[in-house]
Amino acid sequence: DAGGREALDSVFAHVVGAEAAIVRPQFFSGTHAIACALFALLRPGHELLAVAGPPYDTLEEVIGIRGSDNVGSLKDFGITYREVPLAADGGLDWDALAHAVRPETGCALIQRSCGYSWRKSLGIDDIRRTIDLIKMQNPNCKVMVDNCYGEFVETSEPPMVGADLIAGSLIKNPGGTIAPCGGYVAGKKDLVAAAAARLSAPGLGVEFGSAPGHVMRAMFQGLFLAPQMVGEAVKVGCFSVPPLRSRKLCIQLQVTVLYYPQGGLLIAEVMSAKGYRVQPLPRAPRHDIVQAVELGNRERLIAFCEVVQQTCPVGSFIKPIAGETPGYASEVIFADGTFMDGSTSELSCDGPLRDPYAVFCQGGTHWTQWALVLGEVLKVI
Repeated sequence: DAGGREALDSVFAHVVGAEAAIVRPQFFSGTHAIACALFALLRPGHELLAVAGPPYDTLEEVIGIRGSDNVGSLKDFGITYREVPLAADGGLDWDALAHAVRPETGCALIQRSCGYSWRKSLGIDDIRRTIDLIKMQNPNCKVMVDNCYGEFVETSEPPMVGADLIAGSLIKNPGGTIAPCGGYVAGKKDLVAAAAARLSAPGLGVEFGSAPGHVMRAMFQGLFLAPQMVGEAVKVGCFSVPPLRSRKLCIQLQVTVLYYPQGGLLIAEVMSAKGYRVQPLPRAPRHDIVQAVELGNRERLIAFCEVVQQTCPVGSFIKPIAGETPGYASEVIFADGTFMDGSTSELSCDGPLRDPYAVFCQGGTHWTQWALVLGEVLKVI
């Protein structure tokens, strides 16, 4: 077990260009891994600065900006919070960011993916530029990247361009649809050790955290498959589809793929052709595996998620129900009929039941499954 842990940590660190990594099934979500990283970097009197607008819903209670008094949030430990609003175009506000860091800013948080915000996901070049700006203002300010949904979409990872720590979930990209649970923190060796101490206890750190043999095997195999699975999710694909005129969507898509081998994400292409607002646009560069579609009302959002669930290979008989979920600020609906429970790399979608009623689609081990989903979606919305 110890040898397996050490090998997996070493391989993962090498792959993402970090000094060290801790990859464990004991991280039970991406939020858990990110929280351990933030508590490793921040101390009483520090400020946490979010540089890409508001963070993902589940981090609000970790930070202490929503409903988390006296449960051990960063705010409870005397750590303040501030954020740099996004620019009008949904990207980073570079002018504001150039003067945003203060002496007390202990950590700058970069959220690579869009989360539940209608904004652009960040590419490695944007992350590099952001880190350079932060370090110019305060070299002692640590940079933490929420790397969820962005792993292996590009040929570089944030530690390669100066990030001090990154964190994420194994049931997203790096699990390769195989890992059944877990998460990771990677980056500077001393900071990874500090995050490990938050996961376990000071003095225990990376030396502990057993994993049954079948789980360890799945984590290795998932990492091995991850680049291919991410490539498929992005390729869901990399096909340009002309305006749709036929109800026989799946047949048409199969034909058009033969003649149009390049282009934007299939979901974006189809939904934008039907008049829906999408983010990112069909032929825009891809920096994560998330595709957002603005549906405009509660009924369409629920209908979209119901069709996704019905078209999944597992649990197709289940009807998704919107409701309150721990960590989220509003009602949320999830569709996730996956072989690995919660594996967003397979095929899933979710969205908060609030304006503008956008659905956030992830994953896709092959483009034909999304073609089937979209064919059914267009019948009900």
